[in-house]
Amino acid sequence: MANILMISGSVRHGSVNSSVIATAAELMPNGVTPVIYTCLADLPHFNPDLDREPLPQSVVELRRLIAESSALFLSSPEYAGAMPGALKNLLEWTVGGTETTDKPTGWVNSSTMPNRAAGTYASLRIVLDYTDASVIDQACADVPVPRSSIGEDGIVQDAAIRSEISHALTALVLAIRPAESRVQ
Repeated sequence: MANILMISGSVRHGSVNSSVIATAAELMPNGVTPVIYTCLADLPHFNPDLDREPLPQSVVELRRLIAESSALFLSSPEYAGAMPGALKNLLEWTVGGTETTDKPTGWVNSSTMPNRAAGTYASLRIVLDYTDASVIDQACADVPVPRSSIGEDGIVQDAAIRSEISHALTALVLAIRPAESRVQ
């Protein structure tokens, strides 16, 4: 059975990106299990001296979740013109492992700002390419999500936005099938 590890690049309580991830989990196609990563703020700062056995337990858990996932799905804000440090830190912990190699990966860029968080997603692609993740272009969507479209339950309510998130997920799920058949 396939599962998708879903990561919000925000540590802010009630963030739009976390709402996008929660909405995507709700929209997950049948036969695919969403696994929402909630420990972004708990990872130690990356230090190459720590990237050896015994690894910090939070890093062991992160790498296990990535290794066991069929794909990765992210949504992240932009801070100071680039990817937030917490998400970059998470990705730096993946460089020493091979868990992301050939892992189908997609995202929803939910920014409503004029620059559309271009710096975040450009740097995200660079880092994911560096770790040999398989970025699925059809599963990477720019879907502006105004805070007003999010209900009190933290889920996106707007049908058009939900449809676009679902479309990105569907493209990611379609990419999982060939990747899983190569492993077998």
